[in-house]
Amino acid sequence: MSLSALPPSPARVFVELLAAPIGGGGRGNVPVSGLPGGRSAPAPPGREVHVSGSAELCAAPDRARVSIRLGSRKGEAGEARSSVIRRLEYIAQSARQRGVQEENVIVTKDFSRVENAYQMEAEVCITFSDFGKMQNICNLLVEKLGSSVFITPPHFYHTAEAVDTLRRQVCLAAVGNTRRKAQEVCRLFGQSLGKPLLIREEEMKEWEGQIDSHSSNSSDTMTLQQRIQSATIYASSKVFAIFEIKGREKRKKQVYLEAS
Repeated sequence: MSLSALPPSPARVFVELLAAPIGGGGRGNVPVSGLPGGRSAPAPPGREVHVSGSAELCAAPDRARVSIRLGSRKGEAGEARSSVIRRLEYIAQSARQRGVQEENVIVTKDFSRVENAYQMEAEVCITFSDFGKMQNICNLLVEKLGSSVFITPPHFYHTAEAVDTLRRQVCLAAVGNTRRKAQEVCRLFGQSLGKPLLIREEEMKEWEGQIDSHSSNSSDTMTLQQRIQSATIYASSKVFAIFEIKGREKRKKQVYLEAS
């Protein structure tokens, strides 16, 4: 599965650099000498950088399914059956010789009597992970079997594993973008970025790709690349994170920064 990155969307960054005050609220208490009974004063709040970031990735489909339909109507049952069986054997042999596994081939057959004749119909469904191999096999069957078979346009889709991978990758990309923004902010003020205190994914979106409406009016006339583009999945993730800022400041400084 191929993943493509899109430019990150604008994000709002809030930075607050705080020096340790003599007293005041904070996270927990620290011992203070000179206080009776060993009492402690509140600890100063930690210095933090708050950052929001996002990322977008896309993944092309990793599977395609093609159906090959064929049939025969004869006065004799054996003739109708043998005509279809010969073509089925050729299709199966062609697929095996080009590396298609048996579990990726499903064959269904239907035999019936129509008026004074016998009719046999069959369908072969082949699932491909290699789209080049799919094209080669379909072209061969058209060349060798001609109009005696009907090959449907390929149906492209994603496996569950491919979708899960896309979701993980886009979330990790958003976290990476967020961390890089926090590093740049700290570097601007001569500080170094510390460990993350909070990382939260605030939003995850998914949608399928769309082709240009002017390029094709019907799904039956879409090219192979247009079908792949239409089946491509896009995902975006928005992340909020709080990072610790290393070092100390002697005075209180507050900075509000709008970053893109």
